[in-house]
Amino acid sequence: MLKKLLNYLENKTILILGFGKEGESTYNFLRGNFPEKKLFIADKNKEIINTHVALMEDINLELSLGEGYLNGIDKYDLIIKAPGISFKGIDISKFQSKLTSQLELFLEYIDIKTIGITGTKGKSTTSTLMYQILKDQNYSTFLIGNIGQPIFNKILEMNEKSVVVIELSSHALEYVKKSPNIAILLNIYEEHLDHYDSLEKYIEAKFNVAKFQTEQDFFIYNDNNLLIKNYGFNFKKNDYKVTIENIENELGNKVYIKENNIYCNDVFFMKTSQKMNLRGMHNINNIMFLIAIANILKLDIPKMLKTIEEFKPLEHRMEFVGKVDDVYYYNDSIATIPESTINSIEAIENINTLIVGGKDRGINLDEFCIYLNESEISNIICIHKTGEYIYNKLDKRNKKVYRTDDLKEAVKIAKEVTNKGKVCLLSPAASSYGYFKNFEERGTLYKEYVKTQ
Repeated sequence: MLKKLLNYLENKTILILGFGKEGESTYNFLRGNFPEKKLFIADKNKEIINTHVALMEDINLELSLGEGYLNGIDKYDLIIKAPGISFKGIDISKFQSKLTSQLELFLEYIDIKTIGITGTKGKSTTSTLMYQILKDQNYSTFLIGNIGQPIFNKILEMNEKSVVVIELSSHALEYVKKSPNIAILLNIYEEHLDHYDSLEKYIEAKFNVAKFQTEQDFFIYNDNNLLIKNYGFNFKKNDYKVTIENIENELGNKVYIKENNIYCNDVFFMKTSQKMNLRGMHNINNIMFLIAIANILKLDIPKMLKTIEEFKPLEHRMEFVGKVDDVYYYNDSIATIPESTINSIEAIENINTLIVGGKDRGINLDEFCIYLNESEISNIICIHKTGEYIYNKLDKRNKKVYRTDDLKEAVKIAKEVTNKGKVCLLSPAASSYGYFKNFEERGTLYKEYVKTQ
């Protein structure tokens, strides 16, 4: 399976741009297949040389580290870029044609069925559930990409009959010129504006999930999302429209809701009240995309429904932490935009206290503040930079509003003010960066403070 890929890489001078999790995976893959090949690594972080012994011992390796790491990168034949590297404000015209990635190389040179799932929110849960559905139906399947495993880490275990589920971030999609066989675009909201020159560039990156498909491929998209609907994409005959509206008599492939029943191409699939552990209408909506895949792959529907029923939410996603002093605590640290927080508020009943706030990435919060003012939440604890903005916008005559820059202190306040029998929810509507390593660390600390202090 690797022959075409290795033949393509063999005689090229290759720069690995970015040496995080994926960059290290790229290095290990190339070095494993080309033991004597001269390789090049560029990274802004000078410390990687001290934390990776293999790099110091590799005599066929040249490093470019520190502030000038991008200097001269146009001299290489191929630049395998890690998703986290941002070119915001940088002229890349001299080397853009040389940019590639694990994702693009995989889609271009590995002949295997792929399901690519992206969206501002919901992609991890949807990807993991799709993987579990396939696994329960005895497919040879792999879950890779943004969910945690770089593609090259699993490539040797795959075979031509495998179906690969890839969770795709906008960063991974930004410069690709190939698309998966089945592409899902769950939604697009304002996000990651610190990485892109404009919202339009972010939207463009998301649409790369389907832009390079063939007429035989399938694109499953959210027709209720305005940023998707207004993009002006040239949809194909095979593509599936997903909507919560009743479009029973509309032509084309479709998944829709009619009288609380979900239909795919006018055939009943499941009720919106289907018993499951996933909560909220946004999760029902995400499942509708997988119904389209079930129709494409002709999956066993009763088995699929059983998987959906038993599937448990991922950590940090409306995760029930526990009951402490008759208060129910939920961890929704993954909520890095207002829309996600609103989804959680509407899915979880009896919320009495909300902890909100994080890094300011330029997302407009005014409508979110109006929503909070009109909500039935009594206590709102505002943390960090966006928390300061929200605090100043909230109507303190009708809400008890608190301000702190310490999550531990926020939990302490929550324990003092939340009514017995009610819910305290951490759902920040903002990124964790600058205050925590990532949203996982933020959620883990929240759970620790809930249980111990």
